[in-house]
Amino acid sequence: MGAKLNVVEHNLHEVRIDAARMLFHVPSSSLFASDELTQGILDALRQNPTTREQLAADLGVQFAGQDIEQALRDLLALEVVSDGSPLSPDVPAKRVERTALDTVVLNVNTGCNLSCTYCYKEDLDTPSAGRKMEFDTAVASVEMLLKESPDAERYTVVFFGGEPLSNKKLIEKMVDYCEQRFTALGKAWDFIMTTNATLLDEKTIDYLDRHRFGLSISMDGPKAIHDKNRITVGGQGTYDVVRRKAEMLLQRYRSRPIGARVTLTRGTTDVVRIWDHLFNELGFAEVGFAPVTSGDISSFNLTSEELVEVFANLKTLGQRYLEAALRNENIGFSNLHQLITDLHEGHKKSLPCGAGLKMLAVDHAGELNLCHRFTGSSLPTFGNVTEGTLDRDGLHDFLSQRLDRSNTGCETCRIRNLCSGGCYHESYARFGDPAHPSYHYCELMRDWVDFGIDVYSRIIQHNPEFIDRYITPRKVH
Repeated sequence: MGAKLNVVEHNLHEVRIDAARMLFHVPSSSLFASDELTQGILDALRQNPTTREQLAADLGVQFAGQDIEQALRDLLALEVVSDGSPLSPDVPAKRVERTALDTVVLNVNTGCNLSCTYCYKEDLDTPSAGRKMEFDTAVASVEMLLKESPDAERYTVVFFGGEPLSNKKLIEKMVDYCEQRFTALGKAWDFIMTTNATLLDEKTIDYLDRHRFGLSISMDGPKAIHDKNRITVGGQGTYDVVRRKAEMLLQRYRSRPIGARVTLTRGTTDVVRIWDHLFNELGFAEVGFAPVTSGDISSFNLTSEELVEVFANLKTLGQRYLEAALRNENIGFSNLHQLITDLHEGHKKSLPCGAGLKMLAVDHAGELNLCHRFTGSSLPTFGNVTEGTLDRDGLHDFLSQRLDRSNTGCETCRIRNLCSGGCYHESYARFGDPAHPSYHYCELMRDWVDFGIDVYSRIIQHNPEFIDRYITPRKVH
């Protein structure tokens, strides 16, 4: 008598799209349409785990034996059905043994001309007290990339702050250096910058345009919302100047689409209104939302009730995204657009992001931080570029902690390969431990991914041209 077959529930998740039943294959983050035979096998085994022979006999009245056998082989290969054999681990390695650094974040100035009330930067200074990165430190950071990953085809240099344009002189010197250095090596590159827009002028915009910077503007929406938190050092709202500079940028910039980055704090949940203002009224190509739940100043964190409301409103905007996609239009809702991209490409993440694995952030003193959010924090750094040191063992130890999903809720979670435990800094701010999974998000994130699967499935069924037009090209620089 053969071994009994069982459904491996933590490796699949079923989503109903109207009359259709879709299977989300958790290990590969892939989506399949479930045909009648596949569903018959799963339903039968859920009701009564049984042997291969008995299953074939039970379903043989309705389906051909060879079709049943082939479907079973497929389900066993996907490890959606098990015959008792050991299952493949989601994360084959128990330890990170090497990194593939191709991105460096240069914290070019701790000083900022704004004093946003919710800012997470622990090393933030007023403009006069700003500590600027030296050219030699920035060069050493780029040389670290080349040394650590000499075979990479493309490198990314991110200029960050404080307000990065408050050290424009260094940015311009580094652009010259990188373009010459990467060109000589036959490498491609990207320059990325997030700015509050207040220091933009026509000359600066044209310079950034010539060098094809990927730009994001920090802007929280209409005037009443933006001015609540994004204020000057003197306490004045900045909406009017940011809008004027953003409109000038959007009118002159041609090399790449420009996105807006929105921070949602306590009392701010109207996602649709904010998106409408930034996308339809101002003309940003994309709008992304970052809910604050673990900031150092708890009064700015969204309450549990507000977080639920935020996700409900994200889904309302997501419905608009779907309706536009079926018309072959993209409304620039980057949170959902990225999720759709991940689902389409079958992204499988062992770790929540590239921090420490593909990217490190360098502070003004040359210290290597896990990411830009950790500069100035109490988290130990991983070496110093000016000293030519990189604590690879320490970095591998840190990443391996999160890689190990045993004894966590992540081990069998259906979105484990899309979330991977959540943001390190969220965990650090909330639990004091960057390796601790962000459990406060779990149910909302699972519901959000289910919503994304629903949207993606409907687009694939009714207008796959949208995927070819707006999703696939995202991989092309």
